Amino acid sequence: MAQRWWQQLPPAAGSFVMATAIVSVGLHLTGFEVASWIALGLATAVWIRLAADFVLRPLWKRPWRESETAVPAALSALAATTVLGTRMALLGWHTLAGAMLVAAVLTWPGLLFAVLRHWRSRLPGGAFLICVATQGVAVLAGTVARAGMGDWLTIVALVFFGLGLVLYVAAFLRFELQQVWTGPGDQWVATGALAMSALAAAELVADNQWSGPTHDTLRVAALAALGLNLLVYVILMVAEVIRPRPGYDIRRWATVFPLGMTAVATLSVSSATDIPGLTTLGNLLLLVAVGAWAFTLAVLLTNQTTFEADPAG
Repeated sequence: MAQRWWQQLPPAAGSFVMATAIVSVGLHLTGFEVASWIALGLATAVWIRLAADFVLRPLWKRPWRESETAVPAALSALAATTVLGTRMALLGWHTLAGAMLVAAVLTWPGLLFAVLRHWRSRLPGGAFLICVATQGVAVLAGTVARAGMGDWLTIVALVFFGLGLVLYVAAFLRFELQQVWTGPGDQWVATGALAMSALAAAELVADNQWSGPTHDTLRVAALAALGLNLLVYVILMVAEVIRPRPGYDIRRWATVFPLGMTAVATLSVSSATDIPGLTTLGNLLLLVAVGAWAFTLAVLLTNQTTFEADPAG
């Protein structure tokens, strides 16, 4: 079984890396270092396998089908790079994090263009990955900048943050709202993108380079994004309770990621805006995220399924 899924990683397997890496970040922020390292090891292993397949596949196997790289799910591999890179930066591995930032920035235009070129009028929740991937670059750039790798990276973070907000609106206008009730898991990316936006804003707020009206505007943006994030989170959770969707699907990792990202965003916004009450909420949300991650992994292993994704995702 392990050999099956390990040999069949599509680009959408990045959602596993995203979910596992952000859970690692959350566990690190709350002091559970051993569990954080275990999650980090799993995320890194799958990311290395995914990256190697992406680079080497043309040498020994067919290239990625256009249907694999021209769907929003393909952006999960890019987003996974930024989330994992952020975790590396928190470990103090700034050179490695910087290299992952460069890789993300270089691949972002091509993947984004490929996805936008094939957009339809009504799209599933995976469409919001255009925002997640963009805000992921903003978060990683902001984190590396705060580590002293260059103040100019803060400008990069601000630019990608603004682009991410625009892309969120673009995705929302094409999002099929019925997916809230019928989506197989990736509908949660609608709130994960807001959480990533809130985290990107929090990174900018925490940077000493911004002050005055700019700092105040970013603070409001962080709180507004988090507020919308929590609102959509509740709506999607209610929809899951009313209409359960059991069974494993790779897109369930696109559910786990927003759960973890919402927790991390809440904790980060709390720290950046000096609103301590949000810390308790962030801790509770992290507990939910860790539980969902463990359950989804258990279903994957016990059902002996693969990471294969629906090409339409």
